[in-house]
Amino acid sequence: QVQLVESGGGLVQPGESLRLSCAASGSIYAVGWYRQAPGKQRELVASIYKSGSPNYADSVKGRFTISRDNAKNAVYLQMNSLKSEDTAVYYCNTIAPFRLLSWGQGTQVTVSS
Repeated sequence: QVQLVESGGGLVQPGESLRLSCAASGSIYAVGWYRQAPGKQRELVASIYKSGSPNYADSVKGRFTISRDNAKNAVYLQMNSLKSEDTAVYYCNTIAPFRLLSWGQGTQVTVSS
């Protein structure tokens, strides 16, 4: 099974940027970035197909950009204009209708002044 490793999180102030990376051990046709804030359900915030068609949750549209490097089996999430409500653990994984892979450890993003 393809394994996923997320990285790039950190502590930033509101309005700053971060770039997350997801390294996969194999090819994934459709992949998304999910996040889970304390006490909340995990939510899909951005997704992209191998062809490059991105989709975004309304909460991040215009601020986040998902991209991928198929040759490296890597997916990225550029996050700009970060807000406190973006604080969460971020994960990458496949998206419906594809079966989810085992979750990686995620990467913590904390937005705080």
